[in-house]
Amino acid sequence: MNPAPAGSEEGYPGAVIMKQSSLMAGMKIFIAGERAGIVKKKIFLQEGILRRMKLKRLMLIIIPIVLAVSAWSMIRPSGDRNWAVDQAEVVSVSIEDSIVSITNVRHFDHCPDGGGPASTAWRSGRYDLRDMKNVWLVISLFNPERRGPAHPFLSFQFGDSSFVAVSVEARRESDESYSIWKGMMKRFELIYIVADENDIITLRALCRDDIVYIYPLITTPEKARELFIDITERAERLGREPEFYNTIWNNCTTNILEHANVVASEKIPGGLYTFLPGYSDKVALTLGLIDAEGSIDQVRERFQVNERVRKYAGGKGFSLRIREVEQED
Repeated sequence: MNPAPAGSEEGYPGAVIMKQSSLMAGMKIFIAGERAGIVKKKIFLQEGILRRMKLKRLMLIIIPIVLAVSAWSMIRPSGDRNWAVDQAEVVSVSIEDSIVSITNVRHFDHCPDGGGPASTAWRSGRYDLRDMKNVWLVISLFNPERRGPAHPFLSFQFGDSSFVAVSVEARRESDESYSIWKGMMKRFELIYIVADENDIITLRALCRDDIVYIYPLITTPEKARELFIDITERAERLGREPEFYNTIWNNCTTNILEHANVVASEKIPGGLYTFLPGYSDKVALTLGLIDAEGSIDQVRERFQVNERVRKYAGGKGFSLRIREVEQED
């Protein structure tokens, strides 16, 4: 047998085995790579499916929220509803020189003696700014055992014996009752009720059995006039441009605070009392806004008027008589 030519692998079994081994190893690597690729594709597909499922779930949450927000934003306040009798009218205001003329000043007898039906009357009033004498903070406490919930409003004194109150309220329809929760949900419009004190203070102290305080505020006639004009102009504007009442940011206390800060020489700070207005008298006393001395408990006792309201309700000189504590001091 002739020897294999130089450079040839024939006749060298070891070299053949090595070549076959390399080929086998290459095929294994190729097969492993293919398998890895298939696994990666499966993982990628699974991840894609999971992402799509998560996206669908997210959209199921987002779409209703977007629709709800859109529907919420489309709800608009209105001045044309079937209003509760005691909030049926909005005021009309005109100012000529020093005379402020207001139509639809409420003069109701909400709970007459003998339990008869309430008497209703909307009248016109003329107020001479030159006679402006003082401003009073009225707080109507709903429950003596829970200090926070209350309704504050202002009363303006002209001359020695004429008073008119302005109360910022949630305007109810005839079949509605007030609720702090509904007040957050665009269920009430906002209204400024201008009323005779014999109406609004008797309503709260006798008919609703609230604890009522009437505090004299420290101010000047000039500041009181500015405050009265600012409040009555907004009262009329709400008749043309209705707004929703909101329990948190557009309520009785926040509006009084906003008006007060229009004329205040130093800004009156907001705080927890805007949500719990039963404490607003304590804040006002601390800030030196109430014309009284003593602790808050002493001042509250002095200016609580319920007994005097029971005694003088419906009579002449009502507003002066329920303030007779001033003469006693």
